[in-house]
Amino acid sequence: MKKIYALLILCLMMTMSAGATSKMVKHTIKNGETLFTIARKHHTTIAEVEKANGLKKDERLKIGRVLKVPTNTYNVPKTKKLKIKTVNHSIKKGETLFTIARKHHTTIAEVEKANGLKKDERLKIGRVLKVPTNTYNVPKIKVVKKSPTHKKKTKLVNHSIKKGDTLSSIARKHHTTIVKVRSINGLKKNERLKIGRVLKIPTKTYKVTATKLAKKNNTKKKKIKVAKHTKKSNRKLVASLSKLETIPLDKNKVVASKKSTSFSFSDIFSSSSSKKSAKITAIAKKKLGRRYVWGATGKKNTFDCSGFTKYVYSKNGISIPRTSINQSKYGKYVSRKNLKKGDLVFFDTSKRRKGYVNHVGIYLGNGKFIHASSAKKKVVITSLNKKFYSQRYKGARRPS
Repeated sequence: MKKIYALLILCLMMTMSAGATSKMVKHTIKNGETLFTIARKHHTTIAEVEKANGLKKDERLKIGRVLKVPTNTYNVPKTKKLKIKTVNHSIKKGETLFTIARKHHTTIAEVEKANGLKKDERLKIGRVLKVPTNTYNVPKIKVVKKSPTHKKKTKLVNHSIKKGDTLSSIARKHHTTIVKVRSINGLKKNERLKIGRVLKIPTKTYKVTATKLAKKNNTKKKKIKVAKHTKKSNRKLVASLSKLETIPLDKNKVVASKKSTSFSFSDIFSSSSSKKSAKITAIAKKKLGRRYVWGATGKKNTFDCSGFTKYVYSKNGISIPRTSINQSKYGKYVSRKNLKKGDLVFFDTSKRRKGYVNHVGIYLGNGKFIHASSAKKKVVITSLNKKFYSQRYKGARRPS
């Protein structure tokens, strides 16, 4: 009898322990569910679900079938929830969820979740949002400090402003930039330069490239070659004129021929350049009144400012760059006092005077120049002394 009581007590203990550890629940199969998802949901295994319901391996689950599912057959480790700090943020003008989230080192999704915001919901200025902070780690960037030996000292020179000087011409003369001249002297944009004012100019803040030096050397060589050629032609002219003197003519005619022999090499050179400049201005004047079209270079007799100058020069066998800013870097620099017919004159016609060249014309002499004007919508002649152009004058170049 004692043995029978002992067996009954053991059976009761087993059933009690089994009931305490795992409970059975009824689960109705829904669309898209699998044994894996059902087992995971109730913290059990696929094998135990199959065993409890007498299911075979790979047996299809019918929607609506009710299964007996054991629960909590294994322990799920508890994860400690991290406490996330939130701060109140009042929305300001120009702010977005992206800028707010980035400022507080969090994500847009977390800001939306914390405030119950919908996607693409408009943010009202002044609304206070609860913003989680530091939900992800920002990687630290190591700042490498340069040793003081790497810093180069820039030399400053004093420059007294003269008539015709511009920030562009002053900066270029000293191999520096307009920005550096402005910052050192505390100059504002579009501030007028008074004649006689002394500016501090940083020198050699950038290096002149080898290509520029090569171009200068090439131009010098070309000039020497031209000089040699003209000397030879000069000798031939003198020889031919000396032969003319031997022909018997009237006294008056002989005197005239002698007078004509008294010329110099510089006179011949200047006359050839003046002929070339005369041709340039003559072709330019033929296009007076022609329509201005942005980007046009002569097609259908339409031009923009740099297209007009390029067209005129190409008709005289001289190739220059396409844009006004590149034309302002081409050829020999000419001061305003030494302007000659055919020289290119440059301006900054922008409303805020940004300090760079954006307009070009051809100098005609007597303080006038011809250009394709976007304001007048045609090719016109204008005075350099006109207030608008005089204040915006940026320099001149003489293409060879």
